[in-house]
Amino acid sequence: MLRALTRALRLPRPWRPLQTRSCASDGAAGDPEIQVRVLAGPDQGITEILMNRPSARNALGNVLVSELLEALARLREDQQVRVLLFRSGVKGVFCAGADLKEREQMSEAEVGIFVQRLRGLMNEIAAFPAPTIAAMDGFALGGGLELALACDLRVAAASSAVMGLIETTRGLLPGAGGTQRLPRCLGVALAKELIFTGRRLSGAQAQALGLVNHTVPQNEEGNAAYHRARALAQEILPQAPIAVRLGKVAIDRGMDVDIASGMAIEGICYAQNIPTQDRLEGMAAFREKRPPRFVGK
Repeated sequence: MLRALTRALRLPRPWRPLQTRSCASDGAAGDPEIQVRVLAGPDQGITEILMNRPSARNALGNVLVSELLEALARLREDQQVRVLLFRSGVKGVFCAGADLKEREQMSEAEVGIFVQRLRGLMNEIAAFPAPTIAAMDGFALGGGLELALACDLRVAAASSAVMGLIETTRGLLPGAGGTQRLPRCLGVALAKELIFTGRRLSGAQAQALGLVNHTVPQNEEGNAAYHRARALAQEILPQAPIAVRLGKVAIDRGMDVDIASGMAIEGICYAQNIPTQDRLEGMAAFREKRPPRFVGK
């Protein structure tokens, strides 16, 4: 069993830096609906995925889902991505959920295929090797909240962020992982209450329940949660990237098994970190009483 776990948890070969695409989008027909931004200076190591589909409030349609999947496929191989931040380029909204107008035009078979792709997108976000943060400055409903739940960390504006798994109010149920991730976040009884009622929560209410990590008062520009999320990402940047990624693996894989198996997974991840240059650098920096200089090797 331990051999099988070791194979399953082994990190991929050292990543090659990729040239990420940064395409401006004004939401016009034919323009990209997402934008990938690689930050520089003190933010070097933070990459942003900005959703920019103003005509549909960033609703998850076929094009937006395809572009997100394409971006994630490229970015997951890039060692330079130490934190991936999801944000909106549309003021007042993070993501309004699935594009129901587009879905109305689909056959039952096409709906089934699309929901599978949507579920696959959330799984890709959840499995992204580096830490992920959702910056919710506005509405995050249905699939929009499911996208945020797939991220490791969530930051919301206290008043302008509104979130909820509202599918039951539309004759649906969460279909992109919400019924599985919300109970892990809040506990079974509270998750059932929120899903059964379709209740909407403010950012402040969501933090009180433990649904988001941080809330902030909204600013005039409407991007306070984004700035707080970026500050949170800056706290992660100085840490050893391989240790952070392995810590994420140990937590995510360990949550789904019994405690003994979880400890075994932790041990495997720990063993993989032992031979890294970063571990030796961390020990040397401690001994020499200086800040460590981690390189991700």
